[in-house]
Amino acid sequence: MRLNNKTFIPFELLYLIGIIAISFSSIFVRWSSADVSVIAMYRLYLTNLLMLPLVWKYRSELFSLSGKQWNLLVWSGVTLGLHFLLWMGSLRLTTVASSTVILTLEPVLVMLGSYLLFRTRTNRVMITGMSMAMIGSILIGWGDFGVSDDALLGDILSFLGTVAVAIHMLIGKHLREQIGAFVYNFWVFAFAASALAVYNAAASIPFTGYAPQEWGIFLLLAIVPTLFGHYLFNWLLKYVNATAVSMAVLGEPVFSSILAYFLLHERLTVLQLIAGGIILLGVWLFIRYGKGDPPQEKPTNTGSPASAVSQDQ
Repeated sequence: MRLNNKTFIPFELLYLIGIIAISFSSIFVRWSSADVSVIAMYRLYLTNLLMLPLVWKYRSELFSLSGKQWNLLVWSGVTLGLHFLLWMGSLRLTTVASSTVILTLEPVLVMLGSYLLFRTRTNRVMITGMSMAMIGSILIGWGDFGVSDDALLGDILSFLGTVAVAIHMLIGKHLREQIGAFVYNFWVFAFAASALAVYNAAASIPFTGYAPQEWGIFLLLAIVPTLFGHYLFNWLLKYVNATAVSMAVLGEPVFSSILAYFLLHERLTVLQLIAGGIILLGVWLFIRYGKGDPPQEKPTNTGSPASAVSQDQ
């Protein structure tokens, strides 16, 4: 596939790199001993720091927002911060496989929210896929209930985190019709990180005193799953349709589980495999037969981090 005028870069290779990159998110969180709210806060602040070289280019757009847009940006950031807090918290209680496969419910919950709020049309196959994904999630919770109360609580936190990011995406979908991708992401990351900072201050969680290894993990989270994962996927939206790119959500639990097996020595149960397979098949049906792609981005937004692909992991 030709991605520019000079060279041929295989789409499949870039796609695979992106999936593997976002799959490392859960591994980095498990490697860190810091509070998950601190991990999420610094991941977002460091991501914004990495985006600073582009700020000058978008300087005229950054502050030319209406009061309503600022209000929605704050809420979008708060729900994103809540997503990180809940999902990363789930990784301390349940397995990487259970936590990440539940995250694949995001497009289903977004569509459910779109239907309830905006009466977005659905079809039978989408409803079937939605039902299969929900049944799979219940099976995972049922299986983890037999393992420990902590594992079940982790599943619940992951599901609530998925609900939070679905709300974030619904707000973002509305805002992205009005403001550019860079401006949206820059402020949402800033507000999400700041909301987490307030949480940390209120909970008396220290902001400093972490070992160099911890700071390295914070930076890796900003670079690997964010820039080499979500940024890359949004860049690929210029060359391939959104449905194909959104299929990456199905690859993350697969690669995350493989990484967890080798790096964290986590093993999968038969019920996890069956339930995970049901969820992935359900979400695949939902995405594959969902209503068409969103409108094309404006040329000025091309190449900027966008919210079309989940930026939760």
